[in-house]
Amino acid sequence: MFSAVSVLSAVTPRGRGAARLAAAALVSGLVATAAISGAGAASADEVPQQQGGATATIGGLKTYGQAVIHDHGQDQPVSAGLFEMSVDNGGTLQTYCIDIHNPTQRDAKYQETPWSGTSLNGNADAGKIRWILQNSYPQVNDLAELARKAGAGSLTEKDAAAGTQVAIWRYSDGADVDAVSPAAEKLADYLQKSAQPLAEPKASLNLEPSAVSGRAGDRLGPVTVRTNADSVSVTPPADAAASGVKVVDKDGKPVTSAVDGGQLFFDVPADAADGTAALTVQASTTVPVGRAFASETRSQTQILAGSSESTVSATATANWAKKGAAPALSAQKNCAKGGVDITATNKGDEAFTFKLMGIEHTIAAGASQTVTIPLQEDQAYDFTIKGPNGFEKRFKGVLDCKTESTTGGGEQPSSQPSPASVGGTGTQAGDLAETGSSNATPMIAGIAIALVVIGGGAVFLVRKKKAPTQD
Repeated sequence: MFSAVSVLSAVTPRGRGAARLAAAALVSGLVATAAISGAGAASADEVPQQQGGATATIGGLKTYGQAVIHDHGQDQPVSAGLFEMSVDNGGTLQTYCIDIHNPTQRDAKYQETPWSGTSLNGNADAGKIRWILQNSYPQVNDLAELARKAGAGSLTEKDAAAGTQVAIWRYSDGADVDAVSPAAEKLADYLQKSAQPLAEPKASLNLEPSAVSGRAGDRLGPVTVRTNADSVSVTPPADAAASGVKVVDKDGKPVTSAVDGGQLFFDVPADAADGTAALTVQASTTVPVGRAFASETRSQTQILAGSSESTVSATATANWAKKGAAPALSAQKNCAKGGVDITATNKGDEAFTFKLMGIEHTIAAGASQTVTIPLQEDQAYDFTIKGPNGFEKRFKGVLDCKTESTTGGGEQPSSQPSPASVGGTGTQAGDLAETGSSNATPMIAGIAIALVVIGGGAVFLVRKKKAPTQD
């Protein structure tokens, strides 16, 4: 028999007003502290929402000018331009913001993410943003030619970055925003009027699916490599020597590298004890312009404008059992449905049953099902699903699917994308960057504590159905 515990947390949403914070948390009714979230799940695999691509840490604005947001009769100054990110294990990314009303947190971690997991989902103008990125700075570094096309006279790098960001905001956030510099404003107008819809770029690296399961003695898979790199290196499970689990191709031959479209399998010995394993693929490549980057915490969404040669990676897991249920679990944000999709596949000979949000789900032997866990906008979640033989998967993150202009809230921007909003030290008088750590923080914390007390019992048990003969 087995069980699982899941805890969803309506941890304080971003500073968009205490009223909205309280409403979102109370409506969800799913509140727990980080300590509760982590309890009983310390040994679980922590699974990022996307199991592939570039992972990076934001550093701050590097090249930027000034802009003004016109909102509800007020003019709000904001810095506009290029952020820089440091890629894990090597590489640098340049990004623009596509989430103007939200703050950027110091040293926030970001993961390459499909548009479907961000506010670009359902945005009919998302493809025009990609066109702007490909036809402006820094992809176009001939500023004299760019100025000529825009009728801007001349452009500095700061003007080019500011004008490009302003044009993007008009499509990503529906913002009424102008660049302060006349040249930058000319560029923004030109880009906005000239933009054409383009398709979403493919991931730099991904594995499909990210989780498989089956029986000992079988080849579990296939796991298909999707990448724009020439090839990827393949790292077998950490305990491969002891467990005897190998990573092989469709012919059963061990592999250490693969190319786009290549298929990988976990070769599990027939006498292997029930268990789990993971493989990792890694490559060095440039991340495609237009890829979205979402934070693991509450930090404004970014979109890629340029990439050096960068390290990208992806992980896939396998779970096997001699008898009983053999589940494989993966998760992905689904902004179209306002939640997180949990995909469960059961390659065992018994049903796999779990309960989330008060609803029981049964995955029959040999079947697969996707369950959408509904969440409030800006809601943090953290839950672990356990299975037989020590199998555990933990999923955590924040649902960030909307920009302020699509929520109808009408609040003023709580922060702006600037060095101060990242570093936490405002330097410009009256600059919105200084509000990144607002004086509402103590009140927000107090509300969060109160909500924890109210919702502390929101723990859902996930268990296999008992046989009729059991107590």
